[in-house]
This record gives sequence, C-alpha cells and structure tokens, in this order.
Amino acid sequence: MLSGGVGGARFLQGLLHAQGAAGTDTEITVVANTADDLWLHGLKICPDLDTVMYTLGEGIDHERGWGRRDETWSVKEELAAYGGEAPWFGLGDRDIATHLMRTRMLDAGYPLTQVTAALCERWLTPGFGDRLRLLPMSDDRVETHIAVADDDAPSGRRVVHFQEYWVGMHAAVPAEAVIVVGQEKATPAPGVLEAIETADVVLLPPSNPVVSVGTILGVPGIREALRATTAPVVGLSPIVGGAHVRGMAEQLLGAIGVEVSAAAVAEHYGARSRDGVLDGWLVDTADAELVPRIEAAGIACRAVPLMMTDVDATAAMARAALELAAPAPPTRPAG
Repeated sequence: MLSGGVGGARFLQGLLHAQGAAGTDTEITVVANTADDLWLHGLKICPDLDTVMYTLGEGIDHERGWGRRDETWSVKEELAAYGGEAPWFGLGDRDIATHLMRTRMLDAGYPLTQVTAALCERWLTPGFGDRLRLLPMSDDRVETHIAVADDDAPSGRRVVHFQEYWVGMHAAVPAEAVIVVGQEKATPAPGVLEAIETADVVLLPPSNPVVSVGTILGVPGIREALRATTAPVVGLSPIVGGAHVRGMAEQLLGAIGVEVSAAAVAEHYGARSRDGVLDGWLVDTADAELVPRIEAAGIACRAVPLMMTDVDATAAMARAALELAAPAPPTRPAG
C-alpha cells in the first residue's frame, strides 16, 4: 500500500480490520510518503510515517487526526515565550520524544528505514508488528514546496514548505506550482521495490494524489516497479462528488492542471495497459455516472460508498478494493 498520512492510516485500519475478520494472516507492507518531512528546532519530523505509526499503535489523537493523544504543550509554550516557536507548526511534548529519538539515530548514521523500524518496535509489535511493515518511500531527503502568489516578491510569487502551506496557510490561497525538491535524485528505500514486485495486490488508498501518492510515484523506480509487477494495482478515489473529502487535493490538482473529479484523478494515474499505473479504481456511489468514462480509459471501475465514517465502513471499502483486484491478474505490460 502506498500511503499518505491521515487518510492512508485510516484506510489501513479498515484493511487490517477486514483481513482480521476474515481470519487471515495477511502480511502488509506500507510505503509511506516522506516528502512532507521537515526539519524544525533541529529535529527531523516525518508527519506521514508518524501518523501511520501512531494510528496503528493506538496513540493517535483521533480528534485532530495527527499527533499524540493526551498530548501536553509545555515545550511549545516555552518556545513561544522565548519567541522561538514556529507559529505554523506546533509540536506536543509526547510527539517531541519521537522526533528526538529519530534525530538521534539519524545523527548516529542510521538510515531512515532502520530508524522507522526501530520506532515501530514500540508501536506496532503488540498488535501488528508480526504482519505489518512500515517503510519510508526513500531514505533520501525529499521535500515538497508550494509556490504561491506574492505581490511583494520580485518574481510575483514565493515558495513555502508544504507544511507551511497546509498547516500555516490552511491551503487558503491558490497553489501556483508544486515543487518536489530532491525527488529526481532519490532512490527507493530498501525493501520498497521488492515489496511491489512480490505483492499479491497493490493498493492506492484515498490519499492526496499530488503530494502523498503522487510524490511516492515520483521517486525514480517506483512507478516502473508498479508497471512491471504482476500484482493488480487498485486505487480508491479521494474525490467524492467533485470535491476532496479531506485536505487540499482540490487546490493542488488545480496547480498541476488536473480536473477535480474522481474520473480525472484516475486518468491522471492512468491505466497500466496505457503506460499508467492502475488496473482498477473505486469511486463513490455519488460518482457512479463516471464509471463508463473511467472504464473507457482502460481501468476497471466500480462505484461503492467511500466515506470512512467508521472502521466497519472503511473495512467495506478495503474489501471492495480487494474484490476488484481479484477476478484476474493483469497482463504484464509489454516491454
């Protein structure tokens, strides 16, 4: 599964619930987006990795959808008193401990893949560690930046880190461009290509198609691995009824010239039979009229409820994705 943060983590919960209810011992590898990562206060912060990790370890703040539950904010308040707080990104006291451990291990020379595995020993082993592996998309530094209009800048626009655009600016201004720094020189993290190659099915959850799944696909080698695997590749639309369910997909799709619709996102990913990455695509029942358009693009499609209102609803989405993958494995692309 190629995952972003909140949406990917919640879908993964449903997938595990569906597989558990079926009494299977399915092994799941999650390849998480790390292009949202940033350095702040000297600490390496990996929001999507941590959101998946905390969610599966029952440590997530369910109300916010990110960060630790039962959080306190003493360090944040003290930094503010010194005038040293980043006003658009606050770190809770419990959360800081994770970033301290990650940064300490990175400074000692461990790659992010090994650091993530070490952190997951605390969070995943009790319930999921024996059948769930969490991998960063790359051990290399990749960062997403967003260009926005700025009349005071000489060029008429300025570039901000994705987290400043999303958390600080609330994506309230149009994005003029999405710039992923370091992506072209990055390599997939150890285990990523092998997981795709040996998978029985690859799932693209309803994560942001531009800055979550899109940045994973942009790491050289990953898109090619999806094209070559014999596993079916099935995605779920993050767009329902012409609008994103959560996040800022609408703003960022516009920045890359993609229509905000379930069909357009499917076409953006493309069919594997036509040099894309998808074999199947689920849309919400509200978008059932788009099924013929998606199928005309060479992608098998069904309309099912796609709102993750609770774990049972999310499990039903996961089962629908697996059922869409089940009828027949795709033909390996020519070449």
